[in-house]
Amino acid sequence: KSIIVLVESYFTAAFPPEMERIFGRCYLDDDRITKDGLSRRIKTFRQFLRDNGIESKVPFNLPHRAAAVRAGLGGTGKNCLFYSRSAARKSSWVFPFTVTVDREFVPDRPSEGMECPEWCRNACVAACPTRALKGNSRVDPRKCISFLSYFGSGLTPRDLREPMGMYVYGCDRCQEVCPRNAPWLAQDLPVNERVAAKAQYFDLPRLLHMDREYFTARIWPHMFYMPPDDIWRWKMNVARVMGNSTDEKYTSDLSRAFRENDDPRVKGMAAWALGKIGGAEAKSLLHGFMKEAGDDTIRDEIGHALTMCG
Repeated sequence: KSIIVLVESYFTAAFPPEMERIFGRCYLDDDRITKDGLSRRIKTFRQFLRDNGIESKVPFNLPHRAAAVRAGLGGTGKNCLFYSRSAARKSSWVFPFTVTVDREFVPDRPSEGMECPEWCRNACVAACPTRALKGNSRVDPRKCISFLSYFGSGLTPRDLREPMGMYVYGCDRCQEVCPRNAPWLAQDLPVNERVAAKAQYFDLPRLLHMDREYFTARIWPHMFYMPPDDIWRWKMNVARVMGNSTDEKYTSDLSRAFRENDDPRVKGMAAWALGKIGGAEAKSLLHGFMKEAGDDTIRDEIGHALTMCG
């Protein structure tokens, strides 16, 4: 009969810099698999409702941001994200979620329109590397780094690989440049020890070479959007990041990934990354791979990589 909207701040403690550089912050302390954080607090809240004679459910098919705006808890920004009216210093470092109940409540006054300040010169739109943001709360998911990183259906298009930069999973670019988020970013926050303890498992070479067992035990419980069958996308993303780093220390890892993976999307991105890094060793490896490659897609990627090597 009614929808209760709650707001959770996911950025109350600082994350290890090496993880912030390659992962979106909202994914770093996710417990939708482990059920040992937010899930416990939701359970406690629902028990409170039950103790007061109110039955509840936690739906996953409601538009949570729209519900939060309707409930007057905040508004949307030009980057399509929800900005709280009070939590986390009125920033977007929050996510709203809903609880439906069998009791009618008097609704709160809804928020109206977009609440970006007039003096902001579309900082988020201008900063989006892939030009996914169109302004006025419109986004093209086919170009959104976050969407592509965990829902992209094939080999990442070439014209998006460099703009996607160093993000393996998620993206915070539009949030980091937003002036409304600056007050929260300016704080000296304590380190999130829970996330720091697992940072070692998210080392790039480990991610590139992980098997299904490692992924299921160490990665998926914390970043659940990609199930075990999508491990190829993790490896493809990591290969792209290694290439964009232009660091020759990753040449041997990319060579190993090309040889050990059968998936053409992983092999193709590994070849591209070698070309992006360049150098005599990468060029020699690519020539060798070309002699062995039978898949047209892989051969095309190797050929393109060789042109990048010069």
